[in-house]
Amino acid sequence: MSAQRIVSGIQPTGDLHLGNYLGAIRRWVRMQDALPPGGSAFYFLADLHAITVQNDPAKLRGAVREMAATLIAAGIDPTRSTLFNQARIPAHAELGWLLNCTARMGWLNRMTQFKEKSGKDREGASVGLFAYPVLQAADVLLYQATHVPVGEDQKQHLELARDIAAKFNNDFGEEVFTLPEPLVSEEAPRVMSLRDGSAKMSKSDPSDMSRVNLTDDPDAIAQKFRKARTDAPPLPDDPALLEDRPEARNLVRLYAALEDGSASDVLARFAGQGFGVFKPALAELTIETLRPIRARLQTLLADPGEIDRQLRDGAERAAAAAEPTLNRAYQVLGLHRR
Repeated sequence: MSAQRIVSGIQPTGDLHLGNYLGAIRRWVRMQDALPPGGSAFYFLADLHAITVQNDPAKLRGAVREMAATLIAAGIDPTRSTLFNQARIPAHAELGWLLNCTARMGWLNRMTQFKEKSGKDREGASVGLFAYPVLQAADVLLYQATHVPVGEDQKQHLELARDIAAKFNNDFGEEVFTLPEPLVSEEAPRVMSLRDGSAKMSKSDPSDMSRVNLTDDPDAIAQKFRKARTDAPPLPDDPALLEDRPEARNLVRLYAALEDGSASDVLARFAGQGFGVFKPALAELTIETLRPIRARLQTLLADPGEIDRQLRDGAERAAAAAEPTLNRAYQVLGLHRR
């Protein structure tokens, strides 16, 4: 059996927030720290995915650097994991095209995220937005990923990657691609908006008060929790009694996630108390959790040349890892690459 190889990416589309940290980045760090002997982790900034919609090139370049710094500040170690931005590796786009010729329109038509992202203007959406799940497949198949950490909203995309890999292998009678397994964490919390407990915390929400950014200072964090939407009743002693209270449930789960505990543990301490007590406690816990990340991020951003160097080094290692797979795909297709 091949050594474990984890591959995952994130779009550089603005400040990372608490939901990104608890749902993905902290998990990436823990996977990096728990790699078995011979295992490896590849984490990338998906800047090729970012251009599927209208974007400002200057802002995109800055966002790539800032997000790389944020990942490092949060604990991704570029000497232990391969950290890079996707656009530095032409093999992603090359394999994406090869796999476009294996993927089927019917498969892509069933992808729910295109319908959500294109909205009512499906005819006006870019071809890239429609076909980006194939590029996502290339992102992981290129490195012979054995495992891909996914949330519930990404499971369909990994299933597509497996379908594409299986069809390609079957069509040409060659085991060119590893079929990656999903790593679905039961612990990763689904962090919701501070303004609407039924909506995910999101970078795209027009209200900055809906999220805690990893770059927010302590005063901003305290204010956001102070103004977070809640209801009137005090906290109960049983998590089941929060099912019809989405905002209260979100804050309790957030507290539990930050201290690696459970909602039951949190309620055992705060049952019977109101949000006038709970919100300041949650704000303080958040501030202390993010304080070292924010301090390290400020140091990193003061030396952009070093961030660029780290990304170049990561790209060199990633390109070397990708080369055998891309060469093999060209070969079995009967194409001469050079």
